[in-house]
Amino acid sequence: MTNDSSVPLTSGLPETVLPPAPPDAVAAIEQALTLEGDARRAALARVVADRPTLLDGWARLAGAARDPIEAYAYARVGYHRGLDALRAAGWRGSGYVRWRHETNRGFLRALDQLRSAAAAIGEEPEAERCATFLRQLDPAWTADGPPAP
Repeated sequence: MTNDSSVPLTSGLPETVLPPAPPDAVAAIEQALTLEGDARRAALARVVADRPTLLDGWARLAGAARDPIEAYAYARVGYHRGLDALRAAGWRGSGYVRWRHETNRGFLRALDQLRSAAAAIGEEPEAERCATFLRQLDPAWTADGPPAP
């Protein structure tokens, strides 16, 4: 009888890494980010309209919003789309989703934008839940923002 040790052993919480966005989508966001003001927001809105599952698009659109309510709405969509993407990538509600993985940054940006927008509209309990969630997903996250890559 042989001992087949094909049972995966882990130490600690699992880590989820989202799949990469299509290169053309990344390029479209980068191009939109070269613009200023309303032109930037409009270009980001076109990117998101063409690719509604693009998490970084929603996060960047929240950052370019005209007011905190608009930012909150965009960030909330990005956050919920991000939860869907995480579940599809195997995340089961716990474990790390670290900033050091470029592909996770759209979701983490959306969650941080949601935290910021919630605070801006006086939704302090939600802002604190988002801040706590960010630290749970990546313990290196600080009150000043994401860790260095």
